[in-house]
Amino acid sequence: MKLARTIAELNLILDPFRAKKANVGFVPTMGALHAGHISLIKLAKAENEMVVCSIFVNPTQFNDPKDLERYPRPIEDDKHMLEAAGCDVLFMPAVKEMYPDGDYSTLKDDFGTLDKVMEGISRPGHFAGMITIVNKLFMAVMPQNAYFGQKDFQQLSIVKNFIEKHTIPIRIIACPIVREADGLAMSSRNRLLNPDERKRAVIISQTLFKVKEMWSKTPVAEIKKFVEDVFTKEGYLKLIYFEIADTQTLQPIAGNAKQAVACIAVFDGKIRLIDNVLLTA
Repeated sequence: MKLARTIAELNLILDPFRAKKANVGFVPTMGALHAGHISLIKLAKAENEMVVCSIFVNPTQFNDPKDLERYPRPIEDDKHMLEAAGCDVLFMPAVKEMYPDGDYSTLKDDFGTLDKVMEGISRPGHFAGMITIVNKLFMAVMPQNAYFGQKDFQQLSIVKNFIEKHTIPIRIIACPIVREADGLAMSSRNRLLNPDERKRAVIISQTLFKVKEMWSKTPVAEIKKFVEDVFTKEGYLKLIYFEIADTQTLQPIAGNAKQAVACIAVFDGKIRLIDNVLLTA
């Protein structure tokens, strides 16, 4: 696996493949890799001649400086995992490479209502920072295919919208959530949980799975009340939001629909966790 720390170094590695019109698959990450990330690498490896993974903890998408500070950065472990998975190139730029001259300005794109709900409400500025760095990484790597996990469902929707609106020739591949044996969605933030917090965290996925069971036979209002009651009774986990939304528009759904996803965000101690489950095929 080759390591590039600048866009110039990345171009030196990728230009020969670009000249041959070889497909480049790209997996953007913030590091602290887990089996979910590795599943993206393996799929990219199966579908492309060259696989690039980026590790960059993007400062502009953190609205809480303490959250940015505590974000895990086990770089050496990440490198070993990527090499074992067959990644060809690791792009690991410094902040000054992606935001030269200290310019932290973000894109002011209009996503309609996609960024006005759920994460958009509870994390102001997050999606502007996210799409800014995704665009910068896309321009640096110039992949044919890019792979994103569905755990960040709203982020995935916004990236797809951005690609379509600006007619960027990159295919976005959505990949299923990978879960721990007890159902908890794999996340880089899980490693920040203490043992008691980790035990409690499984309530998040258990609640979503129960919501899926209830979906076809229970009114939405009752489902929401059920979820609120679960976290009120549990007492330690703090529910930030729970929403049942249309998978295309992300707008709240009042009744059964052809395309629905249940999304949740919870504070487990100081650690913010998100998850979702598709309610329809």
